[in-house]
Parts: sequence; structure tokens; C-alpha cells
Amino acid sequence: MDDPFPVSPAAGPVQGRVRPPGSKSLTNRALVAAALADGRSRLAGVLDSDDTRVMIESLRRLGVEVRHGTAAAEAIVDGCRGRPPAPAAELCLENSGTSIRFLTAVCTLGSGRFRLDGNARMRQRPIGDLVRALGALGAGAACEGGSDCPPVIVAADGLPGGTARVAGDLSSQFLSALLLAAPCARGPVELRVEGELVSQPYVEMTLGVMSRFGVDIERETTSSGVPSLFRIRPAVYRACDYAIEPDASAASYFFAAAAITGGEVTVEGLSRDSLQGDLAFVRVLEQMGCGVRYEPNAVTVTGGRHGRSGLLRGIDVDMNAISDTAQTLAAVAVFAEGPTRIRNIAHVRHKETDRIAAVASELRRLGIRADEHADGLTIHPGSVQPAVVETYDDHRMAMSFALVGLRVPGIRIADPGCTAKTYPRFWDDLAALSGIAS
Repeated sequence: MDDPFPVSPAAGPVQGRVRPPGSKSLTNRALVAAALADGRSRLAGVLDSDDTRVMIESLRRLGVEVRHGTAAAEAIVDGCRGRPPAPAAELCLENSGTSIRFLTAVCTLGSGRFRLDGNARMRQRPIGDLVRALGALGAGAACEGGSDCPPVIVAADGLPGGTARVAGDLSSQFLSALLLAAPCARGPVELRVEGELVSQPYVEMTLGVMSRFGVDIERETTSSGVPSLFRIRPAVYRACDYAIEPDASAASYFFAAAAITGGEVTVEGLSRDSLQGDLAFVRVLEQMGCGVRYEPNAVTVTGGRHGRSGLLRGIDVDMNAISDTAQTLAAVAVFAEGPTRIRNIAHVRHKETDRIAAVASELRRLGIRADEHADGLTIHPGSVQPAVVETYDDHRMAMSFALVGLRVPGIRIADPGCTAKTYPRFWDDLAALSGIAS
């Protein structure tokens, strides 16, 4: 554990431009598609973080050649044409949900015995619904301890295909994992989504990456436009050159810095047409009184001029589709006029930590009233007291609560190194933009 990081308040409104590293979500999806493809793919803008390193190392253990140039942020992947060649492998995915879920599905395409495990928190995170869906498609997969959590054992002999049902309300990563592997099954696959589909933009992201690698699928939607059925015929991913966008979830912290301080921040490399749903966070800030400007290759947020704080107004918002930015909004809400209610994010209780409980607890530590609900929380602005914020080995807790320190002295972030999970240089980038110092 690192010593707590003391955040120094910004000298004034935060002004500047920043380009976050490549999207973790896009990087891991593109790595899987490239690994399953026929031929050599070149990926640009690849994120170098804990989550992407465990993905790359695990693909290598599955027999896929991946050359990762961290300085150039690129990867060259020689695909296995849908059949991981290793006859057996032990994969340790730490606390990377995308990695363990995607690779559980990928392992069923091989031939042999594979074991997938993670750290203590990963052994508490659900994966049983994915394992059962793979079983319905003819795969031999089971949770080792008889629970619904890792470790997972895959006794693989290819994926036969068929029909599977997958719950939509726990994690969109289950559906994304099945979608990524399904084209490499021996027969057609039909996936039926049961219940509400959480984090729908991440499924759209998966489909977008698959399409870029030459695989398009048929789907049906409900009357409200929510995907309910996917039909996937056997297909071969085609190797390609693929450029990964900067991480929109990471960009949320800098957009929020502009909102909190009344400044103006431009994030380069994103546009209105981004494949990442979390860019919609800027529309939430717009509701709070901020200005948003889109350019062909940049998005700018300007802090608002509303309310007691001179900046923002509280809102009531459904964040199901962009739940990875809910913690960012919680930090912004501290400085709004009136309460902010964050709704429909019950599934984030199964993330790196129980994010609803953790956010409520740390806001209270700062002297802020936070009402915890089954599906979210309500934040009541007030005077912030100095404190060491616990981060629960959750990168988003650290990055979100650092924002409070831009306005209030005496905020220290415990275990600041946990940001390496998705954003190793976060503290340097925040310092360059806003002038914080250790």
C-alpha cells in the first residue's frame, strides 16, 4: 500500500488540454478480437495498465503471440483463427472483470484444461451466469468451489453452439464475453437476454469492435430499442489495423475538474461519434449547468455558473448506461446546490468493490450526508472536512475522490497506486492540468 496522496487545491479554475490513455474497454475487446482473428493485427493507442497487462499475458499463455510496445502504445497480435493453441493454462486475472469473463469464453474455443483465477476480491465477483450460459452452448465450464464466483475450470473441446440465456442485470461483460466467442463456435449461436440489460453502451462497443474485425451479427430489440436476442453464425475474424480511442471513463475526471472549479478542460481524441458510451457523462454535467463543445477530435467542458457554490445544480439522473462515471458524479455533486440522486446502478455493487456502499461511506467520512439506496445514492452538499479517503483497491474511488481535493484542503487519498489498474499516469496528468502536488 502506498502512503496517502495529499491533494492540493487548484489555484483557480482548471484550464487546459489532456489526452487520457487508450480505453481499457476498447483495448481488451480489440485484443480478444485480434487474438481470435486470421492473420496479424496492429493495434494503436493500446492502454498499458494492470488490466491490459493481465489480458496480454493470459493471451500469451493461451499460445497467442502478442508483441506489446508500451512506449509506442501499440500491440502486434498474430491471431489463432478462433482456436487458442495451448493445451492447458493457468490464468491469473487479478481483479480484471473484463479479462476473466472474456477469457473464460475464449478458453472454451480451445482444446484442453484451463483454470482462471484472480485476487481475493475477484473470488467474490459473480461469474456463474456466464458459466451456465457457456454450458448451454455445450462447453465444459464450472466454478471450482461450487459457488458462482472464480476460480473457473474450463475443460475445452471447442464450443459446439446452440441457444443460451444470459441475465442482463448483473454485468454486460457476460453478454460481451459470449458475443466475442460466439463467431468461433462450430455451429450457430443464439443468445437471449433476460431482464434489464445494464450498461448497454458497452455491448454496443463490443459489437462495434467485432464489426471492425469483420464480424457482424443479427439482433432483435424490444419496443424500447433494448437488445433482447442475438443470432451469430460461424465466422472468421479478419485481422486489421485498429486505432483505440482515449478512455472516456478516464476523461470524466478531467471534465469533472472543469465543472468543480469553474474552469475549462478539453479532452483530445474523443468526438461526438465516440464508440464509448461513457462520453455521455458530459451531458450529465450539462444538466448541472456546464457548457459542452464538440469538435471533430476533441470535447470541451466549461464549468457552469449556477447555485450557492457559484457552479452547479443538483440533479436526479439514471446512470445505468454510464455507471463507471457514477463515482465521478458523486464527487461533483458535493459542490452542487441541492441534492443529487443517482439511480439504477445496483449492478455496481459487484464491481471492484461495492461502489454504492463505498461512495456513501467515504462521503460521510468527509462530512457529507449520503443516503444509500438499493439502486444508488442521494448526495446532499455541505461543508467538507479534511480526511484520508479509503479507496478499497478500487481505481475509480481514488480518481473520483481526488476531485474533491481540487476545492477543499486536507484531502488525502489512500493507496493512490491503485489507479494503475486502468490509468498508471493519472496523478501526473492531474498535476499537469491542475497543479496538485504530493
